[in-house]
Amino acid sequence: MKKIITAPSICEDLLAESGLSPVCGVDEAGRGPLVGPVVVCAVILPEGVIIEGVNDSKKISEKKRLILCEEIKKRAISYSYGIVDAAAIDAINIREATKLAMQLAVEGLSVKPKSVLVDGNFTPPLNCPSIYLVKGDLVSHLIAAASILAKVKRDGIMEELHIQYPMYGFNKHKGYGTAAHMEAINKHNLTPHHRLSFCKKWLRKFDII
Repeated sequence: MKKIITAPSICEDLLAESGLSPVCGVDEAGRGPLVGPVVVCAVILPEGVIIEGVNDSKKISEKKRLILCEEIKKRAISYSYGIVDAAAIDAINIREATKLAMQLAVEGLSVKPKSVLVDGNFTPPLNCPSIYLVKGDLVSHLIAAASILAKVKRDGIMEELHIQYPMYGFNKHKGYGTAAHMEAINKHNLTPHHRLSFCKKWLRKFDII
């Protein structure tokens, strides 16, 4: 079961009514940055539970994300992460790496879902019905919850990388191609955590290719 759905009326409730509960929400963080992993979270909440304030993670302040993250974890039936690093992204491309991270996240759940809602325009191969939702974090509470957990997890990874490589400012831009990040690359070269397939400009600059 794979199709694009943009209407908010077809979501967790209809899947549950069709006997496809528990429903799992899946979202990723970090498809676009130049450095670091892509992180996916899969989460199952009790049927009918709505956590106030949960929304697309990009529309929530960092402080509020951290609070909501802990609330989601506390109330979740199960949640799990799939993390695919920069080397794997370079090897198989970001789309396939995201699919792999989605699979790992869903397979890591302690409670197996009967259906999965995925943010975006594709789903990975799974052992249960999966539906992708365009801008799913705006129309699915489960996907929005997953987006918050994924974002907080990836931001934490980037904070750890900042401790190793403070000159790059990973704690601020989280690996995205900001002017400050590009200036740091020009000055210090690439780290082992940069996605070489995303950094061809600098590979040529430093005669790596």
